[in-house]
Amino acid sequence: MKNAATIAARPRAAPPAPAGRATGARRVVPPPAAAAVPAPGLPGDGRTRDRVARLLLEHGAATAAQLAGLLGLRPAAVRRHLDAMLAEGAVVARERPEPGHRGRGRPARQFVLTDAGRLRCATHTYDDLATAALRWIAARGGPEAVAAFVADQVAGLEARCRAAVAGAGDDPLARAEALAGALTAEGYAASASAIASGGQLCQHHCPVAHVAAEFPQLCEAETRVISRLVGTHVQRLATIAHGDGVCTTHIPDRGRTTHTGMRTGTDD
Repeated sequence: MKNAATIAARPRAAPPAPAGRATGARRVVPPPAAAAVPAPGLPGDGRTRDRVARLLLEHGAATAAQLAGLLGLRPAAVRRHLDAMLAEGAVVARERPEPGHRGRGRPARQFVLTDAGRLRCATHTYDDLATAALRWIAARGGPEAVAAFVADQVAGLEARCRAAVAGAGDDPLARAEALAGALTAEGYAASASAIASGGQLCQHHCPVAHVAAEFPQLCEAETRVISRLVGTHVQRLATIAHGDGVCTTHIPDRGRTTHTGMRTGTDD
């Protein structure tokens, strides 16, 4: 048996050094913490709304609770996205029919995509069909048939927009502002502004851009419609169909065009 003196003389083991503190020539560094990986489909994720739309496209109609279960989210988080989609006109809400429902409170609401919502989340080939139709017309009737078809198409647009600019007076810039609102309602996302040389009408979206890239007659006819509606000569400076970011139409200042002798498109 070892005596007490021998045990007392034995050196004691040093206590473990705290993590990150040097022990002799070595430095013990704690392993890095695992990086936090955000869970997919969090309410702040910009793709969540697209996932909601895709589920509605696949299922036809669903409640917020059903969508939340499919997405692994809380119903309140899904409702925030649905409220935003309601405001945008991407979905509509209706009461879900529940046969024999006698409980308190209103039945759960179902959400359904609108036509605009379907266009945003699904792939369509309308442009291809329209282009093919115009090619068929051109092959059988020639350029004159294409021009007649285009004129007939823009006539409806002109008639709808004419009512909007009717109360704007005779000033081309005021009429351009009214026209911008009418074109926006038609899906063109248009705006009008005054510039040093007159005015400018901008269309930030073109519903027929891919078709007009092959058939510029659409842009030409649209420019003539703008000229007639604002009541003066206009000049198209850029088009989305030709690769520009915005369709831009210049509206010359009436005083400048009269002074320089440029045609104004009016009878005075």
